[in-house]
Amino acid sequence: MQHLLNVATVTSVLLLVLVLASVRRAHIRVEYSVSWLAAAVALLLLSRVSYLLQAIAKILGVTSAPLALLMIAGAVFLLIFFRFSVIVSHLRDDNVALAQRVAILEYHLQTIRDHGNS
Repeated sequence: MQHLLNVATVTSVLLLVLVLASVRRAHIRVEYSVSWLAAAVALLLLSRVSYLLQAIAKILGVTSAPLALLMIAGAVFLLIFFRFSVIVSHLRDDNVALAQRVAILEYHLQTIRDHGNS
């Protein structure tokens, strides 16, 4: 059990460092990094505070604390992935609308040029 908790701790610290480095280099926007930072801190907290993890495992009805940790981590990351899927969907819709507006503007410019040449 302790080995798995140590792996979870190292993973959460690496995730924290990776996200902070990405924010610093402007590879990820700050508003998108908050979810990842919160998930990494939650994973770090749960992997280091064993009585909290035991209490959560008891609430979940799971006999193994590491299994509870994996269940919680999986659920948190699924929520984050869902959130980013929604964001990407909105960006795609916005991109289509923007492309349509550009096409309309190009049409109007071409119409103006055609009338100017007549």
